[in-house]
Amino acid sequence: MAIPIAVLDCDLFLHGRGQRTLDRFKLEDVSDEYLLSVYGFPRQFIDYLVDLLRNTLTRPTQRSRAIAPETQILAALGFYTSGSFQTRMGDAIGISQASMSRCVSNVTEALVERAPDFISFPADEASQQRIKDVFYRLAGMLLNVEVQWPGSMQDSAIFQQSSLSRHFEEEACKEGWLLGDGVYQLQKWLLTPLHYPETTAEYRYNMAHSATHSAIEHTLGALRARFRCLDGSKGTLQYSPEKCSRIVVACCVLHNIALQHGLETWTPPAMGNQDQPEEEFEQIESLDSEAFRIRQELILNHFS
Repeated sequence: MAIPIAVLDCDLFLHGRGQRTLDRFKLEDVSDEYLLSVYGFPRQFIDYLVDLLRNTLTRPTQRSRAIAPETQILAALGFYTSGSFQTRMGDAIGISQASMSRCVSNVTEALVERAPDFISFPADEASQQRIKDVFYRLAGMLLNVEVQWPGSMQDSAIFQQSSLSRHFEEEACKEGWLLGDGVYQLQKWLLTPLHYPETTAEYRYNMAHSATHSAIEHTLGALRARFRCLDGSKGTLQYSPEKCSRIVVACCVLHNIALQHGLETWTPPAMGNQDQPEEEFEQIESLDSEAFRIRQELILNHFS
């Protein structure tokens, strides 16, 4: 590990008062192992990001030593995946804290700009059919991200005001269901577990619901494990709520791109229960008799 770091440092010469030149820093000068261990992704993935974002990150500048897209992307990836403070990660690649901050901002904005290309809910029958055809390969893929609400707001309240809820309310999706846990209200298009199952079929339904719904818990855990800036273990993000929201979206875009490139979601290491204790809640009962009928019909037809 010391050798590639030494090679990297040798290419960063000091010029004048605190200025470094990045002209000789090239991805090919750094080992695959170093890229994976420090920036969290393999070389091929980083090369793809460079090609994807190059035009956006290459901006006219009056400075003679503009930071290359490759360096900007490495700076942002290092911050996203390590959760390290910008000064520390900036030192690792030889740029100042101010430059590091600009790199993270530039790459974050570039990824948010491309978010519709990588995060989209199937809005028509053709795209819904494609989801069905490759359902098992899509496990862990994020199809919708809501970031404009404070973290103290309840999940169900956020969902009720989301674009996805409106999408289903308008019956844009006529086949399939969303799965929600007990804090959500049963609806014709949103299946929740039975609070008090009685029959064998109802127990089977609850078990299947739990097993399928666990995909989102695994995905959120994997997202925090891969992007340590989100897990809070090194402190909260020291930015405005708006910028924090955009960093979340950028990490979600990278998560989906990683899955498209065959990079498995990371399983969080066993470190004991680091999560906050779950709040007690009473399951919200639906007043929609049609929603009850649909769920009972599903249980009768598929779990009896």
